[in-house]
Parts: sequence; structure tokens; C-alpha cells
Amino acid sequence: MREIQFREAICEAMSEEMRRDSSVFLLGEEVAEYNGAYKASKGMLDEFGPKRVIDTPIAELGFAGIAVGAAMNGLRPVVEFMTWNFAILAADQIINSAAKMLQMSGGQYNVPIVFRAPNGTAGQLAATHSQSFEAFYAHVPGLKVITPSNPYDAKGLLKAAIRDNDPVLFMESEKMYGDKGMVPDGEYILPIGVADIKREGTDVTLVSFGKIMKTALAAAEECEKEGISVEVIDLRTIRPLDIDTIINSVKKTNRLIILEESWPVASISTEIAYRVQRNAFDYLDAPIRRLTQTDTPFAFATTLIDAALPQIKDVVQAAKEVCYK
Repeated sequence: MREIQFREAICEAMSEEMRRDSSVFLLGEEVAEYNGAYKASKGMLDEFGPKRVIDTPIAELGFAGIAVGAAMNGLRPVVEFMTWNFAILAADQIINSAAKMLQMSGGQYNVPIVFRAPNGTAGQLAATHSQSFEAFYAHVPGLKVITPSNPYDAKGLLKAAIRDNDPVLFMESEKMYGDKGMVPDGEYILPIGVADIKREGTDVTLVSFGKIMKTALAAAEECEKEGISVEVIDLRTIRPLDIDTIINSVKKTNRLIILEESWPVASISTEIAYRVQRNAFDYLDAPIRRLTQTDTPFAFATTLIDAALPQIKDVVQAAKEVCYK
């Protein structure tokens, strides 16, 4: 095992897959000469050359369309957007071409493509640069959505995404690129659609994903001081959703809290809450609680940012309430 940064895990995953398969290539804004906007493709231009590591214009719809066409013709593109906020401009290609092509072609065309970019809030970037899109795209049949929270998961899941024959949206975070974590020395791949229990507990199940997992794990530590044992589940994959792992945990703890940094309406937590009450209602000893970003555009002022996002104290309070303490 060795310790690497999140950005290095991304770079290693892409590089290993490009060495393994000549049909894999990377394109996007500043991925080549600049080594990536977040240095997640550092050194790849030198190793693979300008035909496989391609700088694009600032034209998200255009280069997303080029990548979809390449995937339909047997290649495996990895598309990097500078942020999922900018990828809104490419949503037509992602939703109307990549997601639907297999069905519209009667099974003739797979679209093995990875779209990756940072997602969610990243400090004082204000309303238009701080949105979370996992629920937006998970709503669309034909897409897979992955949101890793650490370097180990990021590398293993990105390699799986590149090998997958369906379009995969890989959602990272500007705030995680410098995070360090342990990864194996050799090759490994993590299965898409399998959640991970990051911490075992007996009193309440806490489900989260992405960078707000840090808040979830910190809150679990605080709850332990209050005599509440919290089981923390990292979804890792949003679609397909590993509901079985959540339900099995709820059957043990009889309580559920869902933590995410997205807006509350039509959120991932809403979907989880429905499925749990539908399939494990008799196991619940308290109402399901969800903690999300406030139902407002994201602010610039730090005081409003803190008010908009769930904090550790909010999770601890929710745990006390569902445990009737």
C-alpha cells in the first residue's frame, strides 16, 4: 500500500487504462499542455502524445458530441469538463445521445464513455459554480453515476467506469483533489453499484456520498462520545443504487439518516427514503431523517455557506432525535 493524492489516483486510473487499451483516450479543457485544470492528467501528454490526450476549445457541447461519436465507433473516450456546472452546456449530448443511443439503435450501438469533472460546492464560488448534479443525471435511464469520496475508491471505480460499456458520469470535487489516502501497489478494480460500509454501528444508519462523507464520519465520531453507535455507509455509486446494503443496515439499527450536499427536492435522499419505507418500513423505530443543502441558490458569503450546508452538529442532533435522546 502507498499514500497518494486524489488527483494522482485519477491520473493513475486513466494512465493504466490507456496503457492497457489503445482505444482509450482523454479529451477536455486544459487536459494536455496544462496537465489538467486540477493537475489530474499530469504527465499524460508526454506519455501518450497529442492524439490520445487532446486539448479542446471551451465548447462543452461540441467536444462531448465528438466523444459520443467516437464511442459509437469503437473508441473509449474519457471526457473531462472543468466542472459539472459547465457541463450543463453538454447535457444535450449526455442525455439525448449518450444515454439513449443503445435503446434508440435497437442495441446496435454501445456508448462506452466516461464524463468526469468536479461536482458540488467548493468554497466561495457562488451560485453558478457550486451545484450538485448527481440527482439531475441519476434521473436519466441509460446513465451510471459515480461519486467517490477518497483516492482508493476513485481509482478503483474510475478504472471500472472506463471499462464499462455504458456511459458513466464520474463526479469528483475541487476540494478533494489534494486529499491523501492509501491505495494498493498493484492493479485493482471496484465494482460499480456497490456501497461501502465505512464504519460499523448498531444504533443508527447514516448514508452519504462524495466529499460530505467527511462530515458524516466526523459526526459519527462525535455521536460515539454521546453514546450513539453510528453505522456509516458510503454509496460510492448513485446509479445503480445499492439499496440492499442500506436496507440490511436499517434492519440492524432500525433508524436512518441520509446526508447530502444537494438540494432537497427530488434528491438522492428522497429516493432512498422512499425505497427504505417501501421495503423495510416495519424495521423503522423512528422517522427517516434527511439533511441536505438549503433549497436556495448557493451563496458567496461564508456565513451563508455555513448556514446552507449540513454541519457536524446538525448530524449529531438528528442522531439524538431518531434515538430519542
